[in-house]
Amino acid sequence: MELAELKEIRRDLHRIPELGFQEWKTQEYLLRFIHDIATDRVLIQTWKTGILVKVSGLNPKKKIGYRADIDGLPIEELTGSAFASTHEGKMHACGHDFHMTIALGALKYVIEHPIQDDVVFVFQPAEEGPGGAFPMMQSEEFQRWKPDCIFALHVAPEYSVGTIASKPGLLFANTSELYIDFIGKGGHAAFPHLTKDMAVAAGSFISQVQHVVSRSMDPQDSAVVTIGKMSSGHVQNAIAETARLEGTIRTLNPEAMTRIKQKLEKMAQGFEISHDCEIKLDYGSNYYQVYNDSDYVQLFKAVVEQSEFTYLGAKKAMTGEDFGFMLKEIPGFMFWLGVDSPYGLHNAKLSPKEEALGVGVKIVSQMLKTISSKEY
Repeated sequence: MELAELKEIRRDLHRIPELGFQEWKTQEYLLRFIHDIATDRVLIQTWKTGILVKVSGLNPKKKIGYRADIDGLPIEELTGSAFASTHEGKMHACGHDFHMTIALGALKYVIEHPIQDDVVFVFQPAEEGPGGAFPMMQSEEFQRWKPDCIFALHVAPEYSVGTIASKPGLLFANTSELYIDFIGKGGHAAFPHLTKDMAVAAGSFISQVQHVVSRSMDPQDSAVVTIGKMSSGHVQNAIAETARLEGTIRTLNPEAMTRIKQKLEKMAQGFEISHDCEIKLDYGSNYYQVYNDSDYVQLFKAVVEQSEFTYLGAKKAMTGEDFGFMLKEIPGFMFWLGVDSPYGLHNAKLSPKEEALGVGVKIVSQMLKTISSKEY
């Protein structure tokens, strides 16, 4: 597929970002493209707003999976682009428009250049939340075509176009959303003794959270607990009856995640007594670590090094990705694709260089061919 066509697809998708499990326009666009290029070797299934496409191989012995996430983020775009989002308050600020376009390019390649094995393209909804990988894997549709191996990419603004990075073992952290609701008793600011001030309780809780990692975790267990949002009260002269904290937990091993949650729950119990209030914890979406299979990463490294592109050894990161649930059950890997943007992921000004689309299609297509030629 020519770069001009890839750019056109990417721009079409960039205009219509949709949130998790609401990607109906996106699904419609993808299905229209897939049906246009499909042959009798192509089978299509839908699951909620997601899509699975199986391309039959010439002499299949295994199913090779490739996954692309399809949802956008609740971010108002500030790129000033001529093809900016037409959906107010939503943007493809994590590169999923790139991910889908590259998957479509690789899909067209294996249709036009058949390989020996079956390939299953997984267009997965709700990666940004509430998490689509795990429920999609449990579905009859996915289980019917469950791959024997699977891989995926993620755009990397910090790497130049033509640079590709990965590593064996742990690549992304275990992550969990964190929501904490404080329920007390409001009242007039002049009579604090008649109230249970939840702004004070929530503020004290934030301070104590900072000690969870530094004083409750093994220093060799990397972990982060961040409170990114606090809301409380309605007017300046009334004591807040409720407060809400929103944040995230990130750890480099699953056991550390469990320990942090247990510590937060004990803290909440103590605060309920000391502030005479009720506290509710909700962990929202939880994503399992992305752990790359060493053999597949070594094979991928060889593929990149035999191309005109550059392979770099990546560092493990505290970012989260629900692709980790797929890698927990299916051997495979994820890699970073350089897109050279001064603005990072989830930034309202993220502007990946579109030349990376061709790089992605070429390296994914070559990896599919290479895996098919190997005995696993």
